[in-house]
Amino acid sequence: MRSVWRVSDVRAAEAGLMAALPPGTLMQRAAAGLARRCALLLADRGGVYGARVLLLVGSGDNGGDALYAGERLARRGAQVAVLPTAPGRAHADGLAALRAAGGRLVDAPPATVDLVLDGIVGIGGTGGLRDAADELVAGLPELRGRDGGRATVVAVDVPSGVAVDTGDVPTDGVGRPRAVRADVTVAFGALKPALVVGPAAPLAGQVELVDIGLGPWLRGTPALHVTEWSDVRDWWPRTGASSEKYRRGVVGVATGSRTYPGAAVLSVGGALAGPTGLVRYAGGARDEVVRQHPSVIATDRVAGAGRVQAWVCGSGLGTDEQAGAELRAVLAAPVPVVLDADALTLLVDGSLAGRLRDRDAPIVVTPHDREFARLCGEEPGADRVAAALRLAAWMNATVLLKGDRTVVGTPDGRAYVNPTGSPALATGGTGDVLAGLLGSLLAAGLAPERAAVVAAYLHGLAGREAARGGPVTAPDVVTALRTVAAPLL
Repeated sequence: MRSVWRVSDVRAAEAGLMAALPPGTLMQRAAAGLARRCALLLADRGGVYGARVLLLVGSGDNGGDALYAGERLARRGAQVAVLPTAPGRAHADGLAALRAAGGRLVDAPPATVDLVLDGIVGIGGTGGLRDAADELVAGLPELRGRDGGRATVVAVDVPSGVAVDTGDVPTDGVGRPRAVRADVTVAFGALKPALVVGPAAPLAGQVELVDIGLGPWLRGTPALHVTEWSDVRDWWPRTGASSEKYRRGVVGVATGSRTYPGAAVLSVGGALAGPTGLVRYAGGARDEVVRQHPSVIATDRVAGAGRVQAWVCGSGLGTDEQAGAELRAVLAAPVPVVLDADALTLLVDGSLAGRLRDRDAPIVVTPHDREFARLCGEEPGADRVAAALRLAAWMNATVLLKGDRTVVGTPDGRAYVNPTGSPALATGGTGDVLAGLLGSLLAAGLAPERAAVVAAYLHGLAGREAARGGPVTAPDVVTALRTVAAPLL
């Protein structure tokens, strides 16, 4: 699990570390790591010697990092040009060092550029790029290198213009981001929220974290955590010689209907790809479920399903009186529940929402943005992490806020972000698969936040795997989910 830190925490850590080091040491460490990554990128485009490098430099320390990195590249034979976005306010010592190494000042991008180093603004920037810098950045995709390919853009610590603590990205009047779109971001000392969450995360490209000695000085509570494969592997429920289907957990699935049998089939498919030993289905799609999944024990109603260790409820259930009765039966069971899709719509009814606060067993809800808005009366907004945590506290539930970078928030204020999201999952029925997998993990004994984190991670991997074969459908995701989960079994 990787920790992600807010700007205030990073600033405090930098101040503590700098007080213990000779002046300028921290910037030189950052510049060395930045120059090393740039040299590796240039090696794929003909090498550092003779490479054309453009530095976009603002008035802050990120500009200084870029200048000192440019100095190192210039001493290796690169042709380095500096375009200040705040003329007369660039880091004086860094600029002098670069010029001594052969770098030159320019007032427009050169005709040939292999690599652009974005040092316009850093973690202290707010409100998107100013007009002059924004106009300059808008032209970066047109720059071409010696090989005729598009110039590689490397961001210093964070892409300039993003909201660092939230991952939001200001846009212009036609929806274009007023921020740099980087191919690679070289982050110093700690990951920041904009690198992993919200619309800013895709703008960061590939993120490389450079150790500058900040770790021991980072104190307090991280803003959020990023899931890694090792977490999924360590948390996945294990089977042994004494395992049998009931000990592995039994998950109940109350989804679908005669009108929407596919939702039932898909959510059951997701559950069967998980670690539990048995799936019980309750609902109007029982015939179709048994036809496609003959191992499932099926009945018409939750009340007749038998004993389970967790329930999944909502996908394709409908919102009529019968659906409400089934949801009430699920909420009455003293086991963890996953509430998805139609179950969330039914919760807008105050009488059902009140039942959540009376439950002792855990609840996990899985809204996308429109469902979030129905529950809360407003969109998640610029800060998706804060939005998920607000809803989690209000509902006393673990919230899995779906999106490209799905956020998991817990009632006690912990937050996780999933790095495996894929646009391939933006198609009907994939959320049903996710809900089924999540219920299976809960029934197998995982704590709600771990179940949500693992489910989101594997669901994202399944989306990527399914996309290898072309356009993705939800049944493809079920098949891919079995593939990506196979190493865990």
